[in-house]
Amino acid sequence: MKLKDLCSYLDSAVPLSFQESYDNSGLQVGSSEREITSALITLDVTEEVMDEAISLKCDVLVSHHPLIFNGIKSLTGKSFTERILYMAVKHDIAIYSAHTNLDVISNGVSRKMAEKMGLEKIKVLSPSENRLLKLVTYIPESHFEKVKNALFEAGAGVIGNYDRCGFTTSGTGSYRGNENTKPFLGEKGKIHFEKEMRFETILFSHLKDKAIKALIEVHPYEEVAYDLYVLENMNIEIGLGCVGNFPRQFSEDDFLKFVSSVFDAKGVRYSKPTGKPIRKVALCGGSGAALLNLAICSGADAFLTADIKYHDFFKTENKILMVDTGHFESEKFSIEILKDLIIKKFPKFAVRFSETNTNPINYY
Repeated sequence: MKLKDLCSYLDSAVPLSFQESYDNSGLQVGSSEREITSALITLDVTEEVMDEAISLKCDVLVSHHPLIFNGIKSLTGKSFTERILYMAVKHDIAIYSAHTNLDVISNGVSRKMAEKMGLEKIKVLSPSENRLLKLVTYIPESHFEKVKNALFEAGAGVIGNYDRCGFTTSGTGSYRGNENTKPFLGEKGKIHFEKEMRFETILFSHLKDKAIKALIEVHPYEEVAYDLYVLENMNIEIGLGCVGNFPRQFSEDDFLKFVSSVFDAKGVRYSKPTGKPIRKVALCGGSGAALLNLAICSGADAFLTADIKYHDFFKTENKILMVDTGHFESEKFSIEILKDLIIKKFPKFAVRFSETNTNPINYY
């Protein structure tokens, strides 16, 4: 297949519109028209990973952390970013990244952490806002099912674990076309009344263009009437972090040992113990200390994340045990998410995990 096929799928499965403004997810290096046969999945793009991709003759590197964050003004090899880019171009290896957008999707980084820990009743800790739209359109009765189904096929109508969700009312529409029209029903120059169905449905904002394209392609009218409304509803299926429950409770010491074991963390840092048992846990892959108050409000006994600053540990105020397992350790399982996504769509495409340890932090 072509690189653009893989990118198009990942761009929709892990929507680029979900990334933070500072991020740089998506295709960073490579011609979208290039034929590809294999990919190497990695957390970070390093020179060692690039050497591995070259030796394995992989066409694409798919990473969680982007290689390029800032503008590149030259390609002289003076920085590790420039050296890797030079290697990628020289050996025709594409680089694709899914970063903060992979953090917020329903099956993203934090949920993978929760699943590895065996948590149950998992929910999003900080649901995303302004990600939902309501689409309203008017369809002649003869084409109602066709148009409705096209919108559903484009991804509209999904609410939580339910799909094909919509609301329908019947009424009478009216219009008059001028001399330049070819009305599907009625005659130009004459006002026409038609029995129509008002159809309302919901969709994620990143599906807007796809849904409108599907609507216009199958709707019989020359001019398709539709409205889009931005909804203030929180989307409880996507967002940062998550919270869940263990089937049994842990002591704080046993919980810390368990965390160290699950994430193979060699230097777990934690706040002053509360002396309380651990049953409900909030967590966020990567730098999630800003979610501490939400973790406390959720009723969690412990909050697991990374990159916690010195003064943040004071903010727990004996309300919660805050644990820093390390950035690399908290996100190491993200490569499994990416591989599963790719294999599900392209089962015959060769995908393998990088065997290079890219953690830049060492412990004495």
